[in-house]
Amino acid sequence: MTKKIHILGIAGTFMGSLAQLAQAKGYEVSGRDQAIYPPMSTQLAQAGIAVQTDMNAPLPDDAEIIVGNVMRRDMPVIDALLGSGRRYRSGPQWLGEEILRDKFVLAVAGTHGKTTTSSMLAHILERAGLAPGFLIGGVPANFGVSARLGETPFFVIEADEYDTAFFDKRSKFLHYRPRGVILNNLEYDHADIFPDLAAIERQFAHLLRLVPNQGVVVMADGTPALERVLAQGVWSPVERFGTAEAAQPWRLDGRAVWLNGAPLGDLPDSLIGAHNRLNALAAVALARFAGVPPAVGLAALADFSGVARRLEVRGTVAGVTVYDDFAHHPTAIAATIAALRERLPAGGRLVAVVDPRSNTMKAGVHQAELADALAAADWVVFHAPANLPWSPARVLAPLGERLSVADSVDAVLATLSAGLRAGDHALIMSNGSFDGLHGRLLAQLAAR
Repeated sequence: MTKKIHILGIAGTFMGSLAQLAQAKGYEVSGRDQAIYPPMSTQLAQAGIAVQTDMNAPLPDDAEIIVGNVMRRDMPVIDALLGSGRRYRSGPQWLGEEILRDKFVLAVAGTHGKTTTSSMLAHILERAGLAPGFLIGGVPANFGVSARLGETPFFVIEADEYDTAFFDKRSKFLHYRPRGVILNNLEYDHADIFPDLAAIERQFAHLLRLVPNQGVVVMADGTPALERVLAQGVWSPVERFGTAEAAQPWRLDGRAVWLNGAPLGDLPDSLIGAHNRLNALAAVALARFAGVPPAVGLAALADFSGVARRLEVRGTVAGVTVYDDFAHHPTAIAATIAALRERLPAGGRLVAVVDPRSNTMKAGVHQAELADALAAADWVVFHAPANLPWSPARVLAPLGERLSVADSVDAVLATLSAGLRAGDHALIMSNGSFDGLHGRLLAQLAAR
């Protein structure tokens, strides 16, 4: 008899990817969500997975209910679920028990760079013939899907520190039981979940307790928060990576990769941005733990094609190039702008468009760092909806005449349409759909 699951909150990147893995595993999958947009709408449609948007429709009688962390206790469908007495699990718990239990799990954790580093790692393993499974919070261009079961025990997972479900406030990654872990960086984020950085550090410390003695922790050097995590206990070998000479055993000097003081070779020129080169170094390091020689890892990165919504070119119209990027934290915004600067021709104007959609950004937790994060842009267009509890015009006043503030997405579109000129590069940054701004802007440029 075919097993059935019904996923509440199926349109999120994690839950939509889980749906695809369940289907590949032989489950009959259905689900619902309040809104669905690319890339997961496309992924689920291609997989033939039925998605409904009526959140209060009766729950199916013959399926286990899988609960996404977008679901709140005050939702009628959750009250119906709890009152029914039926079985339910969170997405991370289901994944850990049904998919990852017998896998050689390689997890990528940290505040920034998880999606790109996971994609690089999966690509390296693929090029080395290891045919890994993966679940990634984006769509790697080399694979065209965000998740697959794979043909071997190796499984790469983007390990998110966000909470598991309304009934399980542990970080998602505590369900994954990894053999090897990358810790890219650690900063305060998810202000709706964690009261302070120390609370996040504690979750990372719990993660390290799950790595076996025969495993490995690949950790960014010179990161105080990660050093505090390590001080809480680690039972596995630790390999640090970074750009300082003290970083051991992995060091990056420009594009040159060094291991234990010996040169290995260079990262390809196609990898732009200092943060992406460190992501690549971490991926090569953890791939070695899986048996891939570093030289093979470096060679594999030459045809790494990037990830959807990470400096993704959406189109060039009337001489204006429009990019889509997921950056929604000052550190990520600054790194993305710096990476794009490397690509721009002389005289190219970089226009940064920011949507404060994440709960942390909405709350203004990082507002003091925003002006510096955006300082390298030539023009900043900031979306400031009426319900934002802080003033972008005041916070970003140091940008002077380079700042435009718009109170709606339509106003953002009108501002850009009027101000963009041939040779501009419009970098649109949001961790949501931004009401389809990218496509709407390209259409307006074409009409203009």
